[in-house]
Amino acid sequence: MHIIKKILSFYKEGFASMRLGRRLWLIIVIKFIILFGIIKWLYFPNYLEDNFDNDTQRSYYILEQLTKE
Repeated sequence: MHIIKKILSFYKEGFASMRLGRRLWLIIVIKFIILFGIIKWLYFPNYLEDNFDNDTQRSYYILEQLTKE
């Protein structure tokens, strides 16, 4: 448990003294939000949710697609 406190303290002190690093982390977070939020929503629509009414129909469709020759 002592080592975990030392590790957390190390990172806390490091982030507290950063100036440029905070801006870089902000840019990284914004990029992740764009990549995983907006792009996922645009390029990967929820096909199963849109085309089937319940979980049973969805599971049959998936099983059919996986076992088709």
